[in-house]
Amino acid sequence: MGHIIGKDIYRQLGQKVDNTTVRMPWSEPLQKLLKSLYSPAEADLIVRMPYRPSSILRISEITGVDARKLRPMLENMCSKGLVCDMWEKDEYQYMISPFVIGFFEFTMMRTGDNLDSKKWAELFQSYMFGDSSFIDANFGDGQQISVMRAIPHEETIRDVDHVEILDYEKASALIAEQDLFAVGLCSCRHEKMHLGKQGCDVDLETCTSMGDAAQFLIRNKFAREIPRGEMLDILARSKDLGFTLSTDNVKQNAGFICHCCGCCCNLMQGIKYSGYPGMLVSSSFIASCDVESCNGCGLCVKACPIDAIALRERADVNSSELYNLTESKAKKQKYAEINTKLCLGCGVCALKCKTGSLQMDKREQKVIHPEDSFERVILQSLERGTLQNLIFDNPNSRSESFMRAVVGGFLKLSPVKKGLMSEALRSRFLDAIKSKG
Repeated sequence: MGHIIGKDIYRQLGQKVDNTTVRMPWSEPLQKLLKSLYSPAEADLIVRMPYRPSSILRISEITGVDARKLRPMLENMCSKGLVCDMWEKDEYQYMISPFVIGFFEFTMMRTGDNLDSKKWAELFQSYMFGDSSFIDANFGDGQQISVMRAIPHEETIRDVDHVEILDYEKASALIAEQDLFAVGLCSCRHEKMHLGKQGCDVDLETCTSMGDAAQFLIRNKFAREIPRGEMLDILARSKDLGFTLSTDNVKQNAGFICHCCGCCCNLMQGIKYSGYPGMLVSSSFIASCDVESCNGCGLCVKACPIDAIALRERADVNSSELYNLTESKAKKQKYAEINTKLCLGCGVCALKCKTGSLQMDKREQKVIHPEDSFERVILQSLERGTLQNLIFDNPNSRSESFMRAVVGGFLKLSPVKKGLMSEALRSRFLDAIKSKG
């Protein structure tokens, strides 16, 4: 163990997780967080592991750890959420858990005795919101690809002939195409409970998952299996409570549905804290207010989880007239104004609108929703300057280290990154990456 401690293994671990799909700039809070979650031996293994999902045999070859010793280590780390295991090609593939969706969620979803959940909640909050460095590193350059996207409440979409809501935008369709479901602790609500900041009184067990994601969570005891009926009941409750629905930022095979509130959700709190709307990718819809029928009641203002709605006075009413009106009439002299730069397109405001003045319209500007997890990871890594680590993923190879530096430098060039993220080149770029995989 002395050789591990002697080489500042936690600083190396920090560099390793910083080079995944979510950037994690080094700081004292990060050091404390990593020391609390990873033993020195676990940290050392993560540092030596490849970035891409790999079999035990490949991990053994790259790390030099015998496969018989490696398997129980990896399985134990999966139970902590520090490593993810996925069944593929008749064997498990193991990969390093990024920060989100990864070891933050899995840590705060853990249940059982002798867990330092309160300490972990404090450490996570200190790292994410102690200053702006973490949020800036991931969204400060206008990044558009986040891990999650909002789903509109279907009944809030304006019923006009030319508007089509696709299946990947419907929570009901996402559920209909899956057969396995699970529910576990909402990591954000669990964190806020320990911090004394949970503003809602909803049950903590509200994080729902489906398909392969549900299988992973059930297998590693982060969630319990539930029938389809209970999944639909949780969805109905979220509508009644006015929660924002969010899911994987992918069109195919979404693995979970989150039921988010503005008081607990870290992504929505991050939008309010930083002003970066891309932290939770919007749906393809946007809230629109019919000013003439709006009665200025303000229910939508209270409902919006990211404070993207404000009441404005009508231009044709002067201040002296407004002063002499009764309270009920004065409300009617105001209307709801949507901050279109922040609106998530979730439809929570429209759920609460009693006059039907607020509804969801199709956005004019196209929103990037990757086709699948492969595309999301590639685009996310390209935006954050870590794609070269997935292409040359052996951290212990000198030749691959050289190629990471060369390719990484090339991809950081602004014209190159802008070109590959543009609609004109994005599909061809992703197709080329897939063909090499």
